[in-house]
Amino acid sequence: MKTARRVLRTLALTFVSIGCLSLALSFVRTATGEEASRPMSWADAPRHSSGIAPDPATLADTAIVQVYAAQTWGWRGRFAVHTWIIYKRRSETAWTRYDVVGWRGSDVVQRDYAIADGLWFGAQPQLLVEHRGPGVEAMIGEIEAAIASYPYADTYDAYPGPNSNTFVAHIGREVPTLRLDMPANAIGKDYRPLTRPLGLSPSGRGIQLSLLGLLGFNLGLEEGIELNVLGLDFGIDFNRPALRLPFIGRLGMDDTTRELHD
Repeated sequence: MKTARRVLRTLALTFVSIGCLSLALSFVRTATGEEASRPMSWADAPRHSSGIAPDPATLADTAIVQVYAAQTWGWRGRFAVHTWIIYKRRSETAWTRYDVVGWRGSDVVQRDYAIADGLWFGAQPQLLVEHRGPGVEAMIGEIEAAIASYPYADTYDAYPGPNSNTFVAHIGREVPTLRLDMPANAIGKDYRPLTRPLGLSPSGRGIQLSLLGLLGFNLGLEEGIELNVLGLDFGIDFNRPALRLPFIGRLGMDDTTRELHD
């Protein structure tokens, strides 16, 4: 019994230490990075294009899918990111964007709520996934079916979910060819109802056990090994070596997936 208690105490101290270090790094990033120059009011925060997405008019014959993440507004940005998905079919000259927002009534799934690759209330987005080519047409059909089947289209809860990251994780599970690896600080990605605690990980390429997104684990090709404690994720990514950490997402190699489909 003493040995077991010692092991549990050591594990608890390890998680707390890593969590505190990650939180400190998040505060440093916020104080010294571009976030430090954000306007004080969300109403004045820039929402213009980040310049990451290509001009769809110049790629009219190319089908493209992209997934983005950006720090959330205000103090929540030290803890979590907001994610969304954009796409265009062949012959289309404009992007279609889908994300979930919790302040626009009961229909939380929004189409074209903001500019496709726009800053999220002043926060620079990060590209998580990009797929291009003729084979992406079928993927877009699967993405649209996943959007239509999202089970929480009239529900939003910032913590522990369902929220914007729950929505994008649902798409990842339904469309495993997306190869979506959501960052560790995408709080809500692990949300699952108590009636279905076991299933696919958010990438659709692994397994997940999760109790309301508050306790569980992910084990998969994209996620590596990831433990969830009170909505905070700790893990190791072996695919592109990095530590998966709460508050800051990851520490290690870049994890952007880019694929060209014939």
